[in-house]
Amino acid sequence: MVEINSSGFLVKNAYIRHLFYVIIILCFAPSVYSQDLTAPPSTRKKIELKNADVDDMLKDPLTGKDIHHLLGNVRLLDEDVNMWCDSAYFYPDKNQVEAYSKIHIEQGDTLNLFGDYLFYDGKSKIAFVKGNVELIDKETHLYTDSIHYDVRNRIAKYTERGRITNAKNTLTSIIGVLYVSENLFHFKDSVKIVNPQYVMTADTMDYNTVSEIAYFTGPTELKGDSLYLYCEKGWYDTKKEVTSVWKKSMIDNRKQIIHGDSLFFNDSTGYGESFRNVIIEDTINKIAVKGNYAWYYKQPERFFVTNRAVFIQISQKDSLFLHADTIKSITRSDTTGKVYRLMRAYYGCRIFSKDIQAKCDSLSYSFQDSVIRLYRAPVIWTEEDQLTSDSMAVFTKNRQTDRLELYNNAFIASQVDTTRFNQIKGRSLTGHFRNNELYKINIKGNGEILFYLLDAEAVVGVEQSKCADIEILFTKGKVSEIYEHESPEGFIDPPLPLTPVRFDGFKWLDNLRPKKRDDIFNK
Repeated sequence: MVEINSSGFLVKNAYIRHLFYVIIILCFAPSVYSQDLTAPPSTRKKIELKNADVDDMLKDPLTGKDIHHLLGNVRLLDEDVNMWCDSAYFYPDKNQVEAYSKIHIEQGDTLNLFGDYLFYDGKSKIAFVKGNVELIDKETHLYTDSIHYDVRNRIAKYTERGRITNAKNTLTSIIGVLYVSENLFHFKDSVKIVNPQYVMTADTMDYNTVSEIAYFTGPTELKGDSLYLYCEKGWYDTKKEVTSVWKKSMIDNRKQIIHGDSLFFNDSTGYGESFRNVIIEDTINKIAVKGNYAWYYKQPERFFVTNRAVFIQISQKDSLFLHADTIKSITRSDTTGKVYRLMRAYYGCRIFSKDIQAKCDSLSYSFQDSVIRLYRAPVIWTEEDQLTSDSMAVFTKNRQTDRLELYNNAFIASQVDTTRFNQIKGRSLTGHFRNNELYKINIKGNGEILFYLLDAEAVVGVEQSKCADIEILFTKGKVSEIYEHESPEGFIDPPLPLTPVRFDGFKWLDNLRPKKRDDIFNK
């Protein structure tokens, strides 16, 4: 409604509102939006009126310039931009439009912008639209309360929370910028993507509406039925379900929890890779594997770790640490179809725990029977004793050593002093443990004993004997009793100070023993 007072001055609420929105536009429009006003006036494009009835001709009370009041299916054209509305005020001198009701802006073949109110500046090419705003670009729909649209650069921005739908994704944020020509959204503050399979939240995110790839910085979480992800930088392909993340990155695929400086994971195939400071955790079996490179599959579950690879069997009392050049884990099935994990370690294996240490070239660990099998020059140390053989097996129960078996050329040595060593050898050996402490050894076949007798730590004699089988009992890690079975023969002599006795096959390898956890990396 237009009123003219007795002095002939024009009074209209719409004009006051227009001035208010002009101020808003000038405050929010960046310098890059400004038109080159040094161009000759003849080259500047003017807004054209199309199919509009001029309801009234008014005068601007400040400038005295004409104002066109337009009504009924108003259409305006500015180069490649079409604008429709129910009514509008057009300011030819300023090349500006203020429009109301059923606002529709169309640019090109794909972009449409709707709302309840429009202020458009034909010089700066900036449109401000508010009230039930909807922007449509191809398959992308943006809903917000108000939006600034840079027509020249095809950039739309909202600052009062927006919602975007694209394919199966719904994205919300406080601040958003759409770069139409690049099919790219930039989101800031309380960013959230909702997909039927997951929900992603982030501080800052870029989203490509064509590739459907999200790029994020700052604390980011993705939660789904089969995947949880955290990082502070990375990208996620929502179409292919592929992600690459780094900076405090972590992925939980419900089978494993994977940490690393950078992670790659394909949720559709269950394949992933990790680089530097890698940790793969199995919280069900209470094991973890560390290294600087790893690949892994979710189903069937398997992994490969190398570069300072460490396997950890977690226990409250005494965790076991195994280092090797390469550690692998695969999934197998037994004859009944029951699935179990088989882990293998290659080259330069070292094991450390508080009660037992070991080294060998390679080993395997079956989760079916909880047995560690050591191959190629294996050595095990427990308390004061060193055990060697051609191959070995360590049987565990409830994450503690239960039994130790040495196959072929079994040999036990313990140091008495700098030159003397107790020695026991035979064809095979079985060691029994209680609370992770060795308390009994049985030697089968071709048993031989060389044992120094002590009195107040002084050597007073040496016992040498042979028999088919030997049973040795230990108390607090020291030999307390020896039983010889089946045709024993032997003797006890005074110690020979100058010529210490060595059985065939004797070797003292204490310099290779890991005496603390970090020693497993020693070569």
